[in-house]
Amino acid sequence: MFFNERSTQAESFDKLDRPAAETDVAFRDLDRINRFFRFHHPFASRLPPWLGRDRCRHLKILDVGAGTGLLGKKLSAWARRQGWDWQFTNLDMNPAALKSCAAEQVVGSALDLPFADGSFDLVVASQMTHHLTDAEIVTHWREAWRVTNDAIFICDLQRNAGLYALLWVTTRLLGTGRTVREDALISVKRGFHQQEWRELAARAGIPHAGVWLYYGTRMVLQARKNGGGACT
Repeated sequence: MFFNERSTQAESFDKLDRPAAETDVAFRDLDRINRFFRFHHPFASRLPPWLGRDRCRHLKILDVGAGTGLLGKKLSAWARRQGWDWQFTNLDMNPAALKSCAAEQVVGSALDLPFADGSFDLVVASQMTHHLTDAEIVTHWREAWRVTNDAIFICDLQRNAGLYALLWVTTRLLGTGRTVREDALISVKRGFHQQEWRELAARAGIPHAGVWLYYGTRMVLQARKNGGGACT
């Protein structure tokens, strides 16, 4: 079965030279899927009990591979309703995606973050890690660990047949364009299992990392520099 090992098949989203109009449509489709699946929920539901509500009152957050910045928009609005101030910096390699971001925008690579050590309270990434090779993921996580002064929280897709089938059906019901429909299925095949992430976290030098499965669909890696990596 092709779910035993990660696929190396390229996605259209990996291409930075697509026409602007095509890129805009693709990111709109991707944002619709992410909204439908409430991709911000692992962050909103787990960060407060893990970090502590006092710590959550003011957070300087880096979103790596932010795309259009939708995650930051959703979480910033949610945090405001709690009376909290979450300030996002959105980093992506694709400047066309970032143009709609309201928060601070930085064009750059997850493999060489253009920030000083400890620049952020929290570094997050949502469904971008699967675009990388295993060796690149180790570098990506080392960089995330370097630029945070406290915590990282990484979320991506679990590689399994159930999620593959769910996305096959959902993208058609939502009327998603062909490019994103195909990429969504490739993304699952490029996804992960828990033991793979534990091994990659060890290679990246992230101690006490917590790795867990969110509702059978997504992988989560969380770790704090004070050692609080286990999920709560």
